[in-house]
Amino acid sequence: MANGRKRTKGATPRPRAKRPATGEVVDAEIVDAQAEGAEAEPQVDPDTLEPDPAELAEVEPEADLSAPVVPTRALARVGESALATKDPLQAYMAEVQRHPLLTREEELQLARKYRDTADVGAAYRLVASNLRLVVKLAHEYHRNPLSLLDLVQEGNIGLMQAVKKYDPERGVKLSSYAAWWIRAYILRYIMDNWKMVKLGTTEAQRKLFFKLRQEQEKLISQGFEASPKLLAERLNVSEQDVVEMDQRLGHDEMSIDAPLRGDEDSGATRADRYLPSNAMPADERLGAEQLKALFRDKLAEFSRTLEGKERYIFENRLTSDEPLTLQDIGDKYGVSRERARQIEAALINRMREFMREHIPDFDLVATPKA
Repeated sequence: MANGRKRTKGATPRPRAKRPATGEVVDAEIVDAQAEGAEAEPQVDPDTLEPDPAELAEVEPEADLSAPVVPTRALARVGESALATKDPLQAYMAEVQRHPLLTREEELQLARKYRDTADVGAAYRLVASNLRLVVKLAHEYHRNPLSLLDLVQEGNIGLMQAVKKYDPERGVKLSSYAAWWIRAYILRYIMDNWKMVKLGTTEAQRKLFFKLRQEQEKLISQGFEASPKLLAERLNVSEQDVVEMDQRLGHDEMSIDAPLRGDEDSGATRADRYLPSNAMPADERLGAEQLKALFRDKLAEFSRTLEGKERYIFENRLTSDEPLTLQDIGDKYGVSRERARQIEAALINRMREFMREHIPDFDLVATPKA
């Protein structure tokens, strides 16, 4: 697998591409929606993609795969890299050109053979004859910092999935059908690898990832201010989602462990400039909440073992938000204040023994920190 290209400093690529025939902006969600013939914009899920033959015939014209699919400027000169004697993209294209294109009759014959017998040789010829299509589509979405060969590799996986699910009796060419699978896999790879922090984890983020910049430019060209509120209304998402995605697309990730400029030798990092927080760490907060829940459950169990005066003291003094005084308890049961205190002390000792028996290391967690 080819290594990914190193990101150019200051570059802010936009993950948009246009189809050669229609000029329509393609995004990961529209791929599924068009392929399924649906009006909604579902999530990108190549595993469930199933295009409609009528729509494929209308939207996806037959590609001229006999023509060169890689622009000359995309091929690096041999010898430019000190690490390789031959450019990997040139080597791959030379290998692709070795596989001849199939006629319509040959394609149908091989597709039926694979459908009926699961013959691996037939599937291999169907995949190999459409490798040019993958490279052609990968070029539509190629933007820094993504490697073209990585996009081709993902597209090849989509092509193999298309061959697996292709039905030759539906009257659609394999290249037209496979284009949807190839695009879906390429677009999913782009979302997963665009930044170090993964984007597109929700439906709203996926929509904004591909449409936010496009909608901003459209509003500006129409003379409107591209405010978060207006963008949220146009894209049917929340303003908070718009603000967050705009920040993510407009800024590169920054490591807090990276050395400060000019201070490489001193070992100072960006983390040194952040003030320590006095807030409890997240793991300690979670542990404290879990411990409270455990105590509440055990106290409820303990209360079911009590009766009479002990239960009344437990509910109205030890666990009440507005506890009664010892004098109030003594007056209710006709005993002295001291006797009420003795009953309470005995109850607390019983409760402590119950907790020690049912909660591991109770003495450690119940002892307050110095």
